[in-house]
Amino acid sequence: MPTFDILMPKMGESVEEATITKWFVEVGETVEEDQVLLEIATDKVDSEIPSPVAGVIKEIKFETDSLVPVGEIVATITLEGSEGQEEPDTVVEATKSTSEEGESASTNTESSNEDFKDSDRFYSPLVKSIAKEENISVSELDSIKGSGKDGRVTKDDVLSFLKNRGTQPATAAKPAPVAEKSTTASKPAERPAFKAPDVKAGADDEIIEMDRMRKLIADNMVMSKQVSPHVTSIVEADVTNLVIWRNKQKNDFLNKYGEKLTFMPVFTHAVAKALRDFPGVNASVSGTNLILRKNVNIGMAVALPSGNLIVPVIKQADQKNIVGLASDINRLATQARNNKLSPDDIQGGTFTITNFGSFKNAIGTPIINQPQVAILATGTIEKKPSVIETPTGDMIAIRHKMFLSLSYDHRVVDGALGGFFLRKVADYLEQWDINSEI
Repeated sequence: MPTFDILMPKMGESVEEATITKWFVEVGETVEEDQVLLEIATDKVDSEIPSPVAGVIKEIKFETDSLVPVGEIVATITLEGSEGQEEPDTVVEATKSTSEEGESASTNTESSNEDFKDSDRFYSPLVKSIAKEENISVSELDSIKGSGKDGRVTKDDVLSFLKNRGTQPATAAKPAPVAEKSTTASKPAERPAFKAPDVKAGADDEIIEMDRMRKLIADNMVMSKQVSPHVTSIVEADVTNLVIWRNKQKNDFLNKYGEKLTFMPVFTHAVAKALRDFPGVNASVSGTNLILRKNVNIGMAVALPSGNLIVPVIKQADQKNIVGLASDINRLATQARNNKLSPDDIQGGTFTITNFGSFKNAIGTPIINQPQVAILATGTIEKKPSVIETPTGDMIAIRHKMFLSLSYDHRVVDGALGGFFLRKVADYLEQWDINSEI
């Protein structure tokens, strides 16, 4: 009787694994098409996975709280009413979608998964199988620079290593040569040289374990600082015209469109225009290549009731007006706080804005959201005395001002590019037309 394999779906551009947080079905249970099978979670979003077919649950391969790589089979369904029929092509394609795994990988999964436990890196079953057959040690495998996403070692990387390795086989107990290690010492996936201090709790201290999302956020923040040398530039912008314009428009905007008019759509509008002016900031780094992104997809950091944060993405932000941006921003923020974001809502970001001003903070130095190369922090808007140049001389006036701080990846964004881009964002905000209509 034909079966259909349910695979762990890809939940984001840089997400390679997800945690199963809940099963809604059991082995032997009959399920309908589109019935929810399980709930999975990543550092970016939680999602319910529905069944694409009707049938009976034949096998569940992973228990709750298991961390499963993208593309792995998590369950198998016996197709309903298909006794004696040939297995559909869609089932065959579904079982073939696992990346870097063919027939040899599936036959060796059980044995190869027991190897290389001393390594902190993730290796696919196929890579483990090749390494085992060719007697590649853990240290040698760890020394290979991966060409896959996030530095992951692929089959071609292992075969290339074997070709250049020479005829002398390595033993599992023999460490990799010092010279070979030195060639990969600067790769992003390398384990940090420091060790976290051993902290002990006092008798009256309270110990609270980080939840799953906070652990993943912590890992990503540390990874970003290791991968990218961060530099931060800061400018102060006079946004008096923008403040006056918003105060004039916000009530009419709410009545006309049913949306609150915050400053965030204007910030996003200015950033999107500046990214088109300076495409080197709308980019990612892949090895020694710089990828200039075609789309301007701006992520916005949203604080969650749990104390964690998430970054939903405004797609094609440069092609939307203030009304469209306000609608997207309000919708995404509400869905984020209610845990209703879809996987598509958090994918494809090319730049990020974090609004420190929401918490009445003046300046921040944010950490880059990998694999992007820059992130902008917008501070609170405050009234300040300022020197104004007039045709009859200088004068002191009360103006609305705010700080903009840009953290950028100094591997590819130098001070000139980062400074010009940040100044351009400030110019767009300062030059806002006080009389413009929505």
